[in-house]
Amino acid sequence: MPPPHRGREYGTLPTVDTEIAQVPLHDEDDVHGHADSLETGVNGAYSVNDTSDERSQLIRRRKGAQGMSQVHVKNTASLLERIRDWGLQINPPAVRSKKILKIQAKYESLDYELTESEIELEERRKYSEVQEKWKSLQRWLLCALIGLLTGLIAFGIDTAIRALAKWKFGVIGDSFKRCVKDDCLVSPLLIWIAIDLLFVGIATGLVTFGSPIAAGSGIPEVKCYLNGIKMPKVVRLKTLLAKTIGVMFSVAGGLFVGKEGPMIHSGAVVGAGITQGKSTSLRFLSTGWLRRFRNDQEKRDFVSAGAAAGVSAAFGAPIGGVLFSLEEGSSFWNQGLTWRVFFAAMNATFFLNLFLSASETHGADRSELSNPGLLNFGKFTNMPYNAYEMPLFMLIGIFGGLAGALFNYLNKKLTVFRMRYVHGVRLRALEALSVGLLTVAMSFLLMAVSSECLPLGDQPDANPIQLFCEDHQYSAMASLLFNTPEDSIKNLYHSDRSDFKAETLVLFGITYFVVACVTYGIAVPSGLFVPCILTGAAWGRLLGTVLNGRYPNLDWTQPGKYALIGSAAMLGGVVRMTISLTVIIIEATGNITYGLPIMLAVIFAKWVGDYFNEGLYDIHIELKHVPLLAWDPPQIAKHILTADDIMSRRIVAFYRVVKVGQLYQMLQSTAHSAFPIVEFIGTSADELATLNGIILRHQLVMILRNQAYGPKRADGSINAPRMTFEDFRSEYPRYPDVDDITVPPSDFDMYIDLKPYMNPSPYVVAQESTLSRIFRLFRTMGLRHLIVVNKLNQVVGLVTRKDLSNISSHTAKRACRPDDSENEMVQYVLPKDEVE
Repeated sequence: MPPPHRGREYGTLPTVDTEIAQVPLHDEDDVHGHADSLETGVNGAYSVNDTSDERSQLIRRRKGAQGMSQVHVKNTASLLERIRDWGLQINPPAVRSKKILKIQAKYESLDYELTESEIELEERRKYSEVQEKWKSLQRWLLCALIGLLTGLIAFGIDTAIRALAKWKFGVIGDSFKRCVKDDCLVSPLLIWIAIDLLFVGIATGLVTFGSPIAAGSGIPEVKCYLNGIKMPKVVRLKTLLAKTIGVMFSVAGGLFVGKEGPMIHSGAVVGAGITQGKSTSLRFLSTGWLRRFRNDQEKRDFVSAGAAAGVSAAFGAPIGGVLFSLEEGSSFWNQGLTWRVFFAAMNATFFLNLFLSASETHGADRSELSNPGLLNFGKFTNMPYNAYEMPLFMLIGIFGGLAGALFNYLNKKLTVFRMRYVHGVRLRALEALSVGLLTVAMSFLLMAVSSECLPLGDQPDANPIQLFCEDHQYSAMASLLFNTPEDSIKNLYHSDRSDFKAETLVLFGITYFVVACVTYGIAVPSGLFVPCILTGAAWGRLLGTVLNGRYPNLDWTQPGKYALIGSAAMLGGVVRMTISLTVIIIEATGNITYGLPIMLAVIFAKWVGDYFNEGLYDIHIELKHVPLLAWDPPQIAKHILTADDIMSRRIVAFYRVVKVGQLYQMLQSTAHSAFPIVEFIGTSADELATLNGIILRHQLVMILRNQAYGPKRADGSINAPRMTFEDFRSEYPRYPDVDDITVPPSDFDMYIDLKPYMNPSPYVVAQESTLSRIFRLFRTMGLRHLIVVNKLNQVVGLVTRKDLSNISSHTAKRACRPDDSENEMVQYVLPKDEVE
């Protein structure tokens, strides 16, 4: 039984004068709300449950005609019988708690569909073939600019982190050198704590007081945006500033995070911002340029290019960036978009390479372009592998899946705890500072208890700390903890076989795993890739160290090789990406030889992890109750459920000509984002109202604000000014809502002809259409609404992504309760002014 939705997509139909009871809604806490009927509507709107005898008779006649127009209402019990015939059990479709529905209400869908209203077609027909080719060229130029700016941002982040880290490690390192001999190790510890808390404080301040959406990696938010969800403030300029500056200080502050994930979010913001030719934050930058790109479809494509550019800049992996945008985000793709996204990604890695190489102090390096990405794994040479190692790589993948599932489980529990108890700006900032303190304490403790020492110059370490080692030696544990994450990764990959004893790797791996799990989710910009890479590298190298100790004279027992495969397996076990992750790691290593082992490890990690839970990004999306549309419908229901089972029946339909007062009060009293337009074929009240089109909420509000209405002439036409498509586009993307406008009561009797503004050819499905077919339409066409009609083309319901997402997240979890079989009367509402 579909519940009434309280969001912008569809909702309960309220009235002005009479309170409307709610239909039965069974939530997870067994809270039941019972409804009787929908009574008098707004200014003459009526429904099938109208208490007026005259109106009821009128509607019964209209819903007669051999019974074809009467909407068939199935109760949940009959639906469950159909499902149980297949030997299956699922929840009632779209059963969500009231609290979840309320949370979902803040998420609107994006309008990826290009509609065909009269004013839009008039606008498109104005442009010549030359102008269309210029628009196509502009797309390519903008993609190049996205790559340039993303590479520049990546260069700025990397340069700032290295400068801050050099100063920090220099100050603390000098203190260590003085105090090891003088037995005053408390002094460097206090300096370390003070510097890291200062940096973490700046990072969390930018998030908690500036832009809360900038917390985390931003990949779940970008994924939702590309899927078709309008995430609040996710592509704002303020978000970009908080993300880029915050990640500098969170990484330099020693938190177990990376800068690669935030780079993807930063690239997406760049793609969404510079391509619009205007700024809603800095209005003085707004121009008339690029106004043809001001729609959700064009913006989505540029966000895809920006996300790919972010991946490319982070890992030096342009092909991996394209695959990431395709695999993780976009619900629509074509060949032209693939080339433009790849072009943006190539530009990002080229310009970053150019900037980084030019900034090197050694003159020979400036012309070599030897820095393709922020995270470069270095060259893997003299590390062969053999066919008989394939089972080992599969075992590494299995362990990575288990470790990733455990990481996701623990982080989910922590996130739920934070959502319940860590509220407010101060608590979130205090939590971030506490985690910063914990990180310093654990790092110092491990460095103090570890006894392994390595000779100076024996491995590539930038900040050697002697601690309790002999002269000309340094602490092995300090080379992993007292370093930038990128340098620590290279130490695990490229150090000698004998470096890093098993106990060092065990202590480091367990500690990093636990602290990274606690860190992800606090109020700082933080990437997940580097913590997973380091954790996987630790236990992967541990396996290589054990094998090398058992078979010291064999070439294939290289610990660095297993560290790389362990990193891939851990990443696959946590984020559950496959194709894009494999290609990203291959490009980061610069060695295609390891393609098969990496792929095996990633695939097995995903298979094993998926048995226990979802990827961490999907878990965080689900915890936020974002109505993300999956790639496929639930397997157990996609050929069982139909449109009639999942559609929202409480919809509002307008006649083509409507009164201003009626429209204004209906918008004030409903939260619907779309309204079907219906029309009567004949003049008799017994005729059926058939579908004529659909119009969006923001269009109706703009019509009222611009006063595009007037009196009715003698011939029935409306004497009203006609808006142009540019009038609507000028307010994109922040359209006014009905609460932002005022319509004087003297205009209530004026009329609006909706024909020029409605989409006369919306996508529709029959009541009998399967859930599988509906999913394909939403995924491939980028739909926001899908109208359901009966055999006489009468509107009987509406399907939105929230209907679909609510089903997909509530399958096979518990048996249905017997009281879920309550009937829900279908509500079919339309203004009566023009049919009386």
